[in-house]
Amino acid sequence: MLDFLLVDDDEAFVAMLARSLSRRGFQVAATQTAAQALALAGEAPARIVLDLNLDGDSGLRLLPALHAACPRSAILILTGYASIATAVEATKLGAVQYLAKPATVDEILAAFEHQQANPELPLTPQPMSLRRVTWEHLQRVLSENDGNISATARALNMHRRTLQRMLAKKPVKS
Repeated sequence: MLDFLLVDDDEAFVAMLARSLSRRGFQVAATQTAAQALALAGEAPARIVLDLNLDGDSGLRLLPALHAACPRSAILILTGYASIATAVEATKLGAVQYLAKPATVDEILAAFEHQQANPELPLTPQPMSLRRVTWEHLQRVLSENDGNISATARALNMHRRTLQRMLAKKPVKS
């Protein structure tokens, strides 16, 4: 049985993460594609680390299939495009944790250890910046339109290319 299945289209990152986990004694399989991930899911990995952006496709589309193929596996979403909307959606689809890149191996392992909700977490002392609120709103509307850029642009009453440029940028930190 596999300890970890890593699904990320960034070959260098997934190779480094696989090496790091293997050095700690874990059995690891890594892949860059959704089809390979589903094939490897038959080995019933205990934990799955799934990238949100898989070569232009959404890891959120793969998440229900992975959850169905191996319902006992804990699935963690790891992404460089973190937003509240995608975190909520990932949780609804069965992910147990959601981490923003860059994340260390220790942070990933800790995330799998803390799968229960923690009501003791402190509240953020400052509200989000206007740029971050804008980013979150774009992500929420995009999620409501199932990732369809044209439908999202119409819903926001903005030009599709403008929306694409905004979405191509990295998310704002705060």
